Amino acid sequence: MRLGGRLAAAIEILDDIDRRHRPAADALKDWGLSHRFAGSGDRAAIGNIVYDALRRKRSAGWLFDADSSRALALGALMLEWGMDAAAINAALDGDRFAPAELSQEERSALSGRTLDDAPDAVRADCPDWCVPLVEDAFGADWVGEIAALAARPPLDLRVNTLLSTREKVLSELEGTGATPSVLVADGIRIPPIAGDGRHPNVQAEPAFRKGWFEVQDEGSQIVADLAGAAPGMQVLDYCAGAGGKTLSMSAAMDNRGQIFAHDAEKQRLAPIFDRLRRAGSRNVQTVAGAAGLAPLEGEMDLVLVDAPCTGSGTWRRRPDAKWRLTDRQLDVRLREQASILEASKSYVKRGGRLVYITCSIFPQENQKQIENFLAANPDFSVGNHEELWAGIAGGQPGRARFSGTGLALTPAATGTDGFFFSALTRS
Repeated sequence: MRLGGRLAAAIEILDDIDRRHRPAADALKDWGLSHRFAGSGDRAAIGNIVYDALRRKRSAGWLFDADSSRALALGALMLEWGMDAAAINAALDGDRFAPAELSQEERSALSGRTLDDAPDAVRADCPDWCVPLVEDAFGADWVGEIAALAARPPLDLRVNTLLSTREKVLSELEGTGATPSVLVADGIRIPPIAGDGRHPNVQAEPAFRKGWFEVQDEGSQIVADLAGAAPGMQVLDYCAGAGGKTLSMSAAMDNRGQIFAHDAEKQRLAPIFDRLRRAGSRNVQTVAGAAGLAPLEGEMDLVLVDAPCTGSGTWRRRPDAKWRLTDRQLDVRLREQASILEASKSYVKRGGRLVYITCSIFPQENQKQIENFLAANPDFSVGNHEELWAGIAGGQPGRARFSGTGLALTPAATGTDGFFFSALTRS
């Protein structure tokens, strides 16, 4: 397929996402199944246009003074692919599968607008209702911080030290652009793609099948390291889900001690079993439902709560979620988080640690949840987060944002997805 056909497909998929209010991944998968003639390179390029259009939705719409799927897709080519109107029209010319070339009206709109003149929320590609939340989070830096969440993300890997080393994995991935991560000792980063490029399919690599590494954002690796799981500990991963942080802690513990991987919904634990076998993790037990947790009350050295949240810190990877999110959904998450924190505290032994993590940038889900919890639970106190950070990232580039209740990671500050981390000690 030429660019014109790919652009037409992206517009069709964006229309489907908008009309049916469905995740971009589902719409792209369905399009691929019904258009089997499209090769893997075509599907990757189409996906790039779709995701770029969603990441830059407001700024693309501003440039064209329109919010149609056509405007967003064309805006993606201009903002992320470095193409101007003349280059786009040249690429569409003579392609019978292409949408119409840019009209005089569209070219006139482009000639009269630049993002330098756009409102802050447009330059940040941020929903209007989220602006007070991100201003609260980042103050005067909010536009730059949220704009960084509209950029293409890297591909991050965590080396499984139970079975391999970073040097061995890097050797296996030679030619993929993989380099050592900056902030974690066992991380590997493949830079963001450009234009119609695509990341290598690392899960097809023999090293992946042998369990030598996992795909995991560097921010997720950092907060798992900060939790402080160590050999011999008794650990409860209270919201384990598919087990990404469980696997990370198992490696940190060198298979010594015990991790209890729990989730309130049994089906969310389903992927963990194959992952544990592949990784060689032998110190993990799964616990589905609250009944199995009763023997653990007051016994855990570490309880990790990777809380359900809005996922606002992952907007680089899931930009469609940014536009589906509502203030009502935020309220639901806030109630869930408060309930989970209250329920999980009983498993922390005296002198043990309760760790609260979200992949959100909103203070209501982060600092304010911890403030409310501490007010109701005076037997818990906040740890020294500057000291924890120095222990894993001392003297290295990238700075977390510290508050009185924890620390935050963001694309602009640390080059990671957005995360909040808080460590509390029970007296």
